[in-house]
Amino acid sequence: MPMRLGTERPEIVGATEWFAQDQLPADLTGKTVLVHFWAVSCHICHETMPELIKYRDQYKEQGLELIGVHQPRYEADSDLERIKADIEKYGISHPLAVDNEQKIAEAYQNEYVPAFYLFNAEGKLFFRTAGDKGFEKLQPKIEQALGL
Repeated sequence: MPMRLGTERPEIVGATEWFAQDQLPADLTGKTVLVHFWAVSCHICHETMPELIKYRDQYKEQGLELIGVHQPRYEADSDLERIKADIEKYGISHPLAVDNEQKIAEAYQNEYVPAFYLFNAEGKLFFRTAGDKGFEKLQPKIEQALGL
């Protein structure tokens, strides 16, 4: 069953590897947080990544925190070199957890990539969506959660 709106944001624990973890605020209280699940083998993930990076930069000053979670779909997705290549290609400078053991995906009850979980400043799930059609609905919800 998918995570219900209003659910508290689960902690992001169980990552097998972190990139840019030093960019993750020690305390996310009062922050609007977007958790993005993706995989290197996902074509739609690659198509939406540039726009997502644009949102990250566009709404940073208004308080948006983007946290990536790489959720492998296949054994080959666990290859850190492939993940590093995408980090470089797309300019992923936000915190990125590698979830090779699916512990974060389990905590978020996530089955899809790309998937987006938007939490408001109170730490409650405000919006969730997946796929390219769902991604089209994300920007207005980010603005709504930020009070813009």
